[in-house]
Amino acid sequence: MAHKAIEITDANFDEIINSDKPVLVDFWAEWCGPCRMVGPVVEELAGEYEGKAIIGKVDVDANPQTSAKFGIRSIPTLLVFKNGEVVDKQVGAVPKHVLAQKLDAQVTA
Repeated sequence: MAHKAIEITDANFDEIINSDKPVLVDFWAEWCGPCRMVGPVVEELAGEYEGKAIIGKVDVDANPQTSAKFGIRSIPTLLVFKNGEVVDKQVGAVPKHVLAQKLDAQVTA
């Protein structure tokens, strides 16, 4: 079975981003068209980066605290964390290779 992006919530957010691996977080919502375009890409990355990075998704409607904490105004917004800190950000739908480059920069750093 393919590795899937993990569901990140207000409750488990801090625990997940404080990993020793880079963490890509996709802030999304069910009603957001561009989010549905990015969703499958995020799932593919979860499989490809298994063991190297953590890939997760935050439903902004269900987890307003986390979304507010990072000032998420437009979605999809993808944040890359390293050691609990935001090190990269992408707003809007982008091709997979753009997100992969952002992850690669942190995986090798």
